[in-house]
Amino acid sequence: MMKRLFFLLTAVAVSLALQAGVVRLAILSDVHVTPGNANEGKLREAVAEINAADVDAVLMTGDLTNEGSDEQLRNVKAVLDGISHPLYVIPGNHENNWSQSACKTFNDLWGSDRFVFTVDDLVVVGMNCGPFMKMGDGHIKQEDLLWLDSTLNVMVKPGMRVLSVNHYPILDDLDNYRAYVDILKKYPVVTHQCGHYHSWRLYETDGINGVMVRALDMGGGNYGYTLMNIDLDRQWIEVFNKVIGSDPVVMFSYRINLDYYSAAQPQERFSVPAGFDIQRVVADNASIFTRVGVDGKNLYFGNSLGYCKAVDKNTGELRWQYKTGAMLFSRPAVGDKYIILPTSDKRLVWLDKKSGKARWQYEADGPYVADGVVSGGILYQGGYKTFQAWDVKRHRLLWHYDSINNYCQAAPVVDGGDVIFGAWDTRLRSLDRHTGALRWQWDNGRTVNLYSPGNVVPVVTPGHVVIVAPDRFTTAVDRNSGTQLWREKNENKVRESLGGSADGKVAYAKTMDGELVAMSTGDQYELLWKVDLRFGYEHAPCIVLEHDGYIYCGSRRGMLAVVNAATHQLEFTYRMGTSEVNGFEVDDHGDIYCSLIEGTIWRIRH
Repeated sequence: MMKRLFFLLTAVAVSLALQAGVVRLAILSDVHVTPGNANEGKLREAVAEINAADVDAVLMTGDLTNEGSDEQLRNVKAVLDGISHPLYVIPGNHENNWSQSACKTFNDLWGSDRFVFTVDDLVVVGMNCGPFMKMGDGHIKQEDLLWLDSTLNVMVKPGMRVLSVNHYPILDDLDNYRAYVDILKKYPVVTHQCGHYHSWRLYETDGINGVMVRALDMGGGNYGYTLMNIDLDRQWIEVFNKVIGSDPVVMFSYRINLDYYSAAQPQERFSVPAGFDIQRVVADNASIFTRVGVDGKNLYFGNSLGYCKAVDKNTGELRWQYKTGAMLFSRPAVGDKYIILPTSDKRLVWLDKKSGKARWQYEADGPYVADGVVSGGILYQGGYKTFQAWDVKRHRLLWHYDSINNYCQAAPVVDGGDVIFGAWDTRLRSLDRHTGALRWQWDNGRTVNLYSPGNVVPVVTPGHVVIVAPDRFTTAVDRNSGTQLWREKNENKVRESLGGSADGKVAYAKTMDGELVAMSTGDQYELLWKVDLRFGYEHAPCIVLEHDGYIYCGSRRGMLAVVNAATHQLEFTYRMGTSEVNGFEVDDHGDIYCSLIEGTIWRIRH
């Protein structure tokens, strides 16, 4: 067996070496390794084959793990460190969406979530594309788009070519793929390589060739990787399927095309009815993954460069900014004197509201990605495997609850004597507001963390708690005991987007079909009404807001929908951008603010 394997590897190496002037790449994608699983052993076999092959570099283009935990990342890195050729790695959605470290450990291990290098006259450039710490489409961070353009502008000399690399294709899978493609079209891109779909596909976007490649495990014992030959002299690309232990087989062979064009885009026209005013008030230089904190003067938010910023509500002028060590995912909590910033680099930072200077900080055991709530001078804040109550003025820990098996993400509901929240350990909990003692906990009967009510703000009434979750159930439990009252599945295809009526009698949920459903919060499940929001397929975990007689919904693609709460009719839709709406906030004047992942903040007045 070993002699046969040696012969095959030698044959591959000789075959590739005969092609002078060809850039040879080995590509691993979607390996999905957890410690001790079958994929780990097969990845080690693939590494041994690649080491024996004549390749210029090895690309690892995302989904190294299943849940992006620190243990999984360190384990797969130990395997990939065995590669003897130059190795370049970017994360995939499985590293970004459920990351234990809020995406920080990947950068700590590999130095960055993007790369660029040259082989002869070929510039190879790759970058992260999310989605980041919540359900969403792929997204290229704003700063990465700027980096891509400026980097290629410097590195691409006359006669050179570019290979673009990402985990996602340059198709509608990326919310801002048009901006990405517009930059790529400025340069001689020979192809765009991606994984994600565990399948082979050749496609094109505006004339740029794109190729999707295989996963490590394609099912039925088919384990392998991809080889790519880029012949810049002949202007030709060959893509090979390399099953472990077998000869490579050509999957695609195509000529390099540099004749780009601009595809016609439909021109959407949106009008805002009388009585409404919608304005963009902030356009940041980075992506925004946080909701917006708001007070009488300022808007407070965090961005993907790790800056917490205070911006004047009326002028958009930057008042101050504070730099942290990692991307921010938690909304800054607004107190009377302080802004309390939960950070991904494992801190709670008390910032002076006027100057933005750090006055005090608490160092935690894990990252903060949850939104905190300040009520009665107390900060109620979820963390990694913990939930805490802090005296804001004295920055003193009042109590903490530490029997959580994963991280908290959504804001809690603080009402009466209760603090009610979900976590990514399948459980919904109610704690005593004054002591932190557990009142009750409910779980969905499943052991899969990804079905948890981890990123939904519950609807809480005097007698009931209603939630939705990625298992597509709506569930109501008794507020006093946590006893399950009813569970509705699949009729509405809910996910993580929820809100409540002002009187507490109705729970609003946005469905994966882009509809808004209204359900009774009573003892029995009752569908009250349903309206099409014209979103199409939808999964953004954006809170549904009822305010002043209207219901506000945000989509995964920057669309705002406004529904009349009395007539249950869709009043209008308005496109604010192309990326996910993070959530809605209302200030003391009744103005509504929302942020979009692409780095903008909008004000809605009625």
